[in-house]
Amino acid sequence: MSKHDGEAASVSSSLYDVEKNDPDSLLIDRSEMSPEDIRGITELMTALGHLRDAEQQLSEASQRYMKLGRSDMRALHFLIVAQHTHALITPSAIATHLGISTASTTKLLDRLEAGGHIVRAPHPSDRRALAITITDETREAAMQTVGRLQAKRFHAAARLTRYERAIVTRFLEDMTEQIGVRTEAWSRESFDAPADPPS
Repeated sequence: MSKHDGEAASVSSSLYDVEKNDPDSLLIDRSEMSPEDIRGITELMTALGHLRDAEQQLSEASQRYMKLGRSDMRALHFLIVAQHTHALITPSAIATHLGISTASTTKLLDRLEAGGHIVRAPHPSDRRALAITITDETREAAMQTVGRLQAKRFHAAARLTRYERAIVTRFLEDMTEQIGVRTEAWSRESFDAPADPPS
């Protein structure tokens, strides 16, 4: 490994180290924290980072396997759960779920229908709407590959005690609340932009 590669590896391994990200305590006052607490928090942040990396790799692998984009995969997952719960899904429900425009939803559904992944049919109780369902072949392919791997997360949660699960749940909900950006002025512009351009 070259010197440059070694330096890059060192940076990669420090991406979630608070002292490397904020050496002058401009973002987080750590004056009353012990070195052990800082190390423990860094280990926790690193573990979360590794989880995000693994989820990203799984997402990318599933998109390659299914030959679909991120929004397409999210729509199919939505349709699988809808089928399992006997819910009738309309294009507008998919648009709301994905946070995309009606025009983008139409293009997405056109792609999925052309690929044999969904079926559009008249809605049984609303003449103005369509009911969207996933095909049996696509559902089975998704369930036996991506779904089977995603389901393994259940085992990790099952290995925790009820008390531990409550702590982890509270932590994750708190973390989600802390990093929510909708109240940040600098982020408002990004929420006005399309959520996910068509693939």
